[in-house]
Amino acid sequence: MTGVRKGLAKVEVALRWDPSPAGTPANDLDIVAAVYAAADPHGTPVQLVHFGSRSPDGTINLNRDSHTGQGFGFDEVMTLELHRMAPELGRVVIGVVIQDTGAAAGGGEGGAKTFADVAGTGFRIREGHTDLAQGDFAGVPAATAATVAEFTRDASGAWSFDVRLAGFDTGPEEFTRAMGGVR
Repeated sequence: MTGVRKGLAKVEVALRWDPSPAGTPANDLDIVAAVYAAADPHGTPVQLVHFGSRSPDGTINLNRDSHTGQGFGFDEVMTLELHRMAPELGRVVIGVVIQDTGAAAGGGEGGAKTFADVAGTGFRIREGHTDLAQGDFAGVPAATAATVAEFTRDASGAWSFDVRLAGFDTGPEEFTRAMGGVR
């Protein structure tokens, strides 16, 4: 995994995972994008895009949403049109959260699934046909959510990208509040 590429315009973030074994609760992973104001890049997100939503200006869309991981290739795909974002928006953090499918999910001691409990996880970030990064969640096996990338706008207006794999042991609500904090 690498990062730091400047001048990005339209980027695709894709997520894949394997379905759960027969007779067990479904593996349901979701891509989440948190958008921050240029004036407060580590504060509260001004936009939060995830399953069932899109950014108000239409620059971030979830194009494919899976609740089971069934299918070929990537199960969820999110498109970010960075070049169309308003100048007052200066940072976008991309994360992945494992949805709680109930205490019977089996995973960690509290019943929540972790990345170690979900086989075949992986992500890809690309612009056009050029892969900017690929990776998996092997580095955060005990986490229930993780950030994977950060896009930042510089003073000239150009967007750059860095891989930011960091695990969190929180539920979806807590994760969306913590994912953009300073590390």
